[in-house]
Amino acid sequence: MASFDAVLFDLDGTLIQNDQSGEDIYAGAFAAADDDRFGDPSDLWSALDGPPDPDDPESYLTTGFERVATKYGRTVDEEALARGFIETVDHTAVSFLPGASVALDVARTHAHVGLVTNGPERRQSVKLDALDLSDAFDVVVYAGDMPRRKPYPDPFDRALSELGVGADASLHVGNSLEYDVGGAQDAGLDAAWCPDDPDSDFDTGTYSPEYVLSSLHEFTDILD
Repeated sequence: MASFDAVLFDLDGTLIQNDQSGEDIYAGAFAAADDDRFGDPSDLWSALDGPPDPDDPESYLTTGFERVATKYGRTVDEEALARGFIETVDHTAVSFLPGASVALDVARTHAHVGLVTNGPERRQSVKLDALDLSDAFDVVVYAGDMPRRKPYPDPFDRALSELGVGADASLHVGNSLEYDVGGAQDAGLDAAWCPDDPDSDFDTGTYSPEYVLSSLHEFTDILD
């Protein structure tokens, strides 16, 4: 058991998930671009390098569609496909990941609770509204609107500054080893890692999170 003055959470992949299927979004990109479909969502996922740039998701996706088009020997308007992909995504089609709602409730009974997400406010706030989470946090940091996002310490520093809590008395919970675990620890917080794949072997590589959770159902064990 541990005691913290503040608990910060990541959003996408930690507390919530998008309920649209990759198939629907991929097909929607071609429909919006008015082009004949080729390939599958898996082709695009494998063609994308790392996480998207929150400031320029269109270029990120354009590069991915260019690679898929090359693979299938097609000539298309990759920028139109990227725009179609973005237009198809419904940011209100979200739901809680297992254990997330309870984890938030438990955290609120023990500490100040904050949200630190790398997405911009224009995209992330509608997700919070959809799940009635607009007033669930004592502080919300939309790092996508900051000059430096996670894994830089800046978003964590801003959240803790607004809460008036020290990093050495705080915990961050997230699904990314680089952005959430590495970023939080560089800012002086403890980190709880909840990986995307609950069936993974929990290989943390060079990272050493203080806590490893198979799901947020286990979060209460940290505080209770």
